[in-house]
Amino acid sequence: MNEILKFIADAKLFYLATVEGDKPRVRPFGFAMEHEGKIYFCTSNEKDVYKQLAINPNFEICTMSDNGQWIRLQGKAVFDKSLEAKAKVFEVMPSLAKMYKTPENPIFEVFYIEEGQATIYSFSDAPKLITL
Repeated sequence: MNEILKFIADAKLFYLATVEGDKPRVRPFGFAMEHEGKIYFCTSNEKDVYKQLAINPNFEICTMSDNGQWIRLQGKAVFDKSLEAKAKVFEVMPSLAKMYKTPENPIFEVFYIEEGQATIYSFSDAPKLITL
C-alpha cells in the first residue's frame, strides 16, 4: 500500500474513472491518504463522481511518474461516514478544510478502496502487481 500511495503522491495528479450508464467518465483527482490500513479519497456528494460510484462502486485510477512508469489501481469504492476519517483528510490536506469547512459538512464524502489491485508498468520491466 505504501508503494501505491507514494506513487500517487509523487505524481501529484491522477485520473479517476467511473462508469455512467455504459459510458466511461474520467476526471482529475489530487488527494489520497492512508487511514486504518486503507487508501482513502474524498469528493462532494453533489458531484457526478459520487453519484456514479453510488450506483456502480467500481473505479480505476491511473497516473504516470516522471521516470516513465505508470500505475493502474482498480477496486470498489466504500463510503465511510466516520468523522475520524473525514477529520484526517483535513489534517493531511488543509486546503480541503478551506473548501469543506468542517468534517460534519453534509456534502463532504470520503471513500476507501476495497478489493483493490494495482499494477505498475514501465516500457522496460515486467508489470508489478500489488494486491491490497
